[in-house]
Amino acid sequence: MKTVLNVIWLVLCGFWMFLGYLLAGVLLCITVIGIPFGLAAFRIGVYALWPFGQTVVERRDAGAPSCIGNVLWLVLAGWWLALGHIATGIVLCLTIIGIPLGIANFKLIPVSLLPLGKEIVPSDQPFATR
Repeated sequence: MKTVLNVIWLVLCGFWMFLGYLLAGVLLCITVIGIPFGLAAFRIGVYALWPFGQTVVERRDAGAPSCIGNVLWLVLAGWWLALGHIATGIVLCLTIIGIPLGIANFKLIPVSLLPLGKEIVPSDQPFATR
């Protein structure tokens, strides 16, 4: 079932959200300071491309630097990526078939706003590996 949902997701919104994260990652990697943020954008972009069967968990070893980084991320890229998830989620929820995909879009909002200190793991392994 998750493969079917992932394929429908990919066609309807996953590819476009992936392109948004890819653009954000490339722009953030222009400077040396932005490279960790760009890598986070690439990581979340892959998750946004194929989200069913994966989940986001908090990393226990994330500390104050990830908190400060999340504030910077929110200002630089997080808010407009979250707006993209909100817009596509609302449009998808207008159809009966799109409701599960819209809900998945809404679930991506927290990780798009504050991605540092989180890890993407398979759903059958709901614990951070570090």
